[in-house]
Amino acid sequence: MFESLTDRLGNALKSISGQAKLTEDNIKGTVREVRMALLEADVALPVVKAFTDQVKERAIGTEVLKSLNPGQVFLKIVHEELMSVMGEANEGLNLATQPPAVVLMAGLQGAGKTTTVGKLAKYLAEREKKKVMVVSADVYRPAAIKQLETLAGEVGAVFHPSSSDQDPVDIANGAIDAARRAQADVLLVDTAGRLAIDDAMMAEIKRLHAAITPIETLFVVDAMTGQDAANTARAFSEALPLTGVVLTKADGDARGGAALSVRHITGKPIKFMGMGEKTDALEPFHPDRVASRILDMGDVLTLIEEAERKIDKSKADKLAKKIQKGKGFDLEDFLDQIQQMKNMGGLTSMMEKLPGMGNIGAMAKQTNAAEGQFKQMEAIICSMTRDERRFPDKINGSRKKRIAAGSGTQIQDVNRVLKQHKQMQKMMKKVTAKGGMKKMMRAMGSMGGPGGMGGGGGGMPPGGMPPMIR
Repeated sequence: MFESLTDRLGNALKSISGQAKLTEDNIKGTVREVRMALLEADVALPVVKAFTDQVKERAIGTEVLKSLNPGQVFLKIVHEELMSVMGEANEGLNLATQPPAVVLMAGLQGAGKTTTVGKLAKYLAEREKKKVMVVSADVYRPAAIKQLETLAGEVGAVFHPSSSDQDPVDIANGAIDAARRAQADVLLVDTAGRLAIDDAMMAEIKRLHAAITPIETLFVVDAMTGQDAANTARAFSEALPLTGVVLTKADGDARGGAALSVRHITGKPIKFMGMGEKTDALEPFHPDRVASRILDMGDVLTLIEEAERKIDKSKADKLAKKIQKGKGFDLEDFLDQIQQMKNMGGLTSMMEKLPGMGNIGAMAKQTNAAEGQFKQMEAIICSMTRDERRFPDKINGSRKKRIAAGSGTQIQDVNRVLKQHKQMQKMMKKVTAKGGMKKMMRAMGSMGGPGGMGGGGGGMPPGGMPPMIR
């Protein structure tokens, strides 16, 4: 995410962050480089101007020039101004109303509205413990209604049926009545999109909004459209009383222009961003954490939250106790660690949240190769019998030949997995010996800097992170 912007800003700030003394001249040069980096990232021109003017004004002041470490203070100013452009802090959904809280989703066709409705339903059900109903008021695309029905089944939301011969207002009002009867906490209303903004589309969604008066009106926009996203957001903001924005496909947005432009131009907070195709790939938008990612400072807080949410705590506890009792780390445990890492989005997703790893694109080949190796390792271990996984020393030449044939690999691949398991086994013994695990958690918790843990690692489950990233 934002790889090219991270790279350009990194180069612009590298020369100045180590300076013992800053002058107006070298500040101007760096601000010029920052301006170019933002323009190349497709950030809207008014946003670039406001951002660089504010950075320059603060940098030339005594705050930086009289500091003992002016280069780092300059970096801190850039971080704070990035946060300011994107909205300071995360703003969640306002659901404080008589149920059902109606949330209207608006946006262009292809922006990902229907998929976002499914993701948001899952988010509200799992993290907010809400009963969610969904309905499609898109009468122009029967496939959209069927798609939402399928998504509702996947995420456990109640689906209210609709058809293309109904009026969108009648569909929405019928869904509100049904949501009341079903005692649903939240009703998510999907709406029709168009390939471009047109008067008929805006008139219809205005009429729908006036009829149901939703507590939240979210504009869904494709982050990869860059500056166009900001222009579309402005048009919708002028037509509807938007309460927030959802950025979709943010995981594929190497530039970052939309994230930095939408809030400034609409005045509305970015509340969520879609980070993949899966139904759980929706993250609350935290400006401070996104700013840290852009400046390659990492986002360890989000990584910890994902670990707490997605790693099976009972399995982690069981593994830690097993190793502390002197019982070995077997291949079943190794397989479980690989699968838990996959559950957290894989190696790339985790690495890009670590400090200094923001430009993951530069290591794409190596990372993809590593992901491929993990898949191969999983296939090899799954081709073993349960007895072989528990007692790897039993695996002789003939067993290796059978395992390789069953997993579509070579005998040397099986040997490599067994060797890697031995290395992992030794490491796990060291980590858990004499409070090693706790020491490591404390060390990770002391990582400072914007976007770091800031000592907040205490809520991490025992044995939390998969060993391959410890």
